[in-house]
Amino acid sequence: MNDSVDFSKPALTGWEPELRELRHRQALAREMGGKERVDRQHKGGRLTVRERIDHLLDPGTFQEIGSIAGKATYDAHGNIVDFMPGNCVFGRGMVDGRPVVVAGDDFTLRGGSADASIKGKPKMSEQLAARFRMPIIRLIEGSGGGGSVKTIETTGRANLPGGLGETTAFDIVANNMAEVPVVGLGLGSVAGLGAARLVAAHYSIMVKEIAAVFVAGPPVVERLGEPRTKQELGGWAIQVGCGAVDEAVDSEEDAFEMARRFLSYLPGSIHDVPPRAKGWDDPNRSDEALISVIPRVKKQAYLMRRIIGSVFDKDSFFEMGRMFGRSIITGFARLDGWPVAVMAGDPLFEGGAWNADACNKIIRFVDMAQTFHLPIVHLVDCPGFQVGLRAESSAVIRWGVRALAAINQTTVPWCSIVVRNCYGVGGLGHQPVGRLCLRYAWPSASWGSLPLEGGIEAAYRAEIDAADDPQAKLEEIEERLNRLRSPFRTAESFWIDEVIDPRDTRRLLCDFANLAAPLREPGPSRFGMRP
Repeated sequence: MNDSVDFSKPALTGWEPELRELRHRQALAREMGGKERVDRQHKGGRLTVRERIDHLLDPGTFQEIGSIAGKATYDAHGNIVDFMPGNCVFGRGMVDGRPVVVAGDDFTLRGGSADASIKGKPKMSEQLAARFRMPIIRLIEGSGGGGSVKTIETTGRANLPGGLGETTAFDIVANNMAEVPVVGLGLGSVAGLGAARLVAAHYSIMVKEIAAVFVAGPPVVERLGEPRTKQELGGWAIQVGCGAVDEAVDSEEDAFEMARRFLSYLPGSIHDVPPRAKGWDDPNRSDEALISVIPRVKKQAYLMRRIIGSVFDKDSFFEMGRMFGRSIITGFARLDGWPVAVMAGDPLFEGGAWNADACNKIIRFVDMAQTFHLPIVHLVDCPGFQVGLRAESSAVIRWGVRALAAINQTTVPWCSIVVRNCYGVGGLGHQPVGRLCLRYAWPSASWGSLPLEGGIEAAYRAEIDAADDPQAKLEEIEERLNRLRSPFRTAESFWIDEVIDPRDTRRLLCDFANLAAPLREPGPSRFGMRP
């Protein structure tokens, strides 16, 4: 007796009807809010959430999760007649061949509010990133699944924020900052919980003239007596200028490209180390222009970004937070292919002095470098903390001490190049103290407890006032002290590792990156990064 089954013939009771229903439900979900609302999205100059995912990820790699989750209505025979998908679309995919989680708000469905949400979807996207150690990219528009006044009527009750039964998953959102790289893209009007999810990221981006970010939008603010347009209240210039958002770009495509570039410098999670890119630049390359890039006149500014472009791998510098805390430059770069975190003083703003905003920027940046095991390179030009009434009124000393604490809590390898100023309490932040870090100085470097400029008058007031020619006496003292503050005098006491030819900077930094590479230790940092 032959009991074998011929699988080449269709079964009498196959599952094709159910598969047809599955395909039908998936097709309904892909219609999102319907043609009219999709057209409205396009007329506003914005892509739909599914178009965004297609543009962001490597082609053909998106694996959606919860594709048919939503709210359906049925006829008397149990056949589906209408379907409203959840307003979160999420799943896994690839960015430059590396796995990521992507979650996007569908603004064509009730403006992304809670009325159209399946709360388990955004929560699971965060859980998926944490559990399987993948970066997460949030495509945010609307309230990001947050509330709407209409929610009270549709649910018959008001939700207690963070109360039992509410699944905003903000605990996971916050915890992921210490686990995996997080990117937030503001791609329209973003309010409330959506705004919180946007900035709870290591890197956040807005699209100019299209995105606006606020705690509450213009209708709410106007009721409080402050009529504002969306751009006046939360436009890109506001949010990037105050440091709430890191970057603003001209188009959604630019935002996707920036997200891809940011992730290229980082590991998939804290349990790995940042990948090395194949070297494309000679580590021994020397730039003759560096010998004269620092002016001999102390009060004359120069272009620090010119130095950055010279000493790191060509075109590898990826700046973050350019419009905030502008006396310090921060970003990622590569040295002989190795990714590193870069800090550099910018004398074009506040003379390079650290104000409260700069200190906030430093805290967040060095915490991120520590979280993801990135060695830090600091091109030092800091005359100290900002002084004056404006600085004191901003609590610069508190934020400055927090920045010093963040720097000294790092355990990643650190190399400092003192290119010009390193003074005062702020100068303490040129690298951690109490552990071995590399430290070089250019011949243009100078340091001390206080800059000579302005300090001489205070320290030598009696001698200057008693002189027949006070101005000549001031110049005499200044010349004498300038000879003593030469970096060569400090090198005699071995307080500086080496005074170097500026043209050797790149070679030495590439050596540092190769020395630091095997010291990177995967795993949790001793402190977690906060938004």
